[in-house]
Amino acid sequence: MIVGNGEIQQGLAAAIDAADVVVRFNDCRSYGAGGTKTDVIAVCSTGRPALSMLGGGRWKASSPVRQANEIWCTRDPLRFEAMRAALTVSHPDLEDFCDDYSAGFKAFADATERRMVQLSAAVHAGTDERLKVAGASAYVVPSSGLLVIEAVLDEAERSGDSVAIAGFGHQGWEWHPFAAEKRLVDGYVAAGRLKRLETILN
Repeated sequence: MIVGNGEIQQGLAAAIDAADVVVRFNDCRSYGAGGTKTDVIAVCSTGRPALSMLGGGRWKASSPVRQANEIWCTRDPLRFEAMRAALTVSHPDLEDFCDDYSAGFKAFADATERRMVQLSAAVHAGTDERLKVAGASAYVVPSSGLLVIEAVLDEAERSGDSVAIAGFGHQGWEWHPFAAEKRLVDGYVAAGRLKRLETILN
């Protein structure tokens, strides 16, 4: 079960908590309305979101983070470093966007005896290619939500696991290609590779 930070339809919490593995994102805004079980937290591991999570103790001490046994860094450090020069020209307001904090998440994971997973640059590259096919217009990076969906679907096809999502409104930061992401995800649902929990229970 992959639970985004979008609006959660009432009545989904029990089904989410019944999943074998529940993945949430960053500050886990879905926690509560979207159930409480948390096995994995996928984090934006560069830029201001990462710095905010690692700074101070609020994120580290939160209930979902305390419960999670894995932290997934969704942004490959070398790929983001390679993006830095071009972004400095095209998006000068994102001057710290490529600053990598995966070492900080690794240190936190080690100190609290959790597993840290780094999503590969290959996942990002493959997602970019599929977004082109889905008609993505100019964007900076895919959302962490889509990167995790892509990574989990790839693994699920080898293991035979069923994957469902909830709390994905495909809206947010202007430089994620949300319209194309929705088309891509809808295609996975139509093909039977992915389920939207809201649809299953209605």
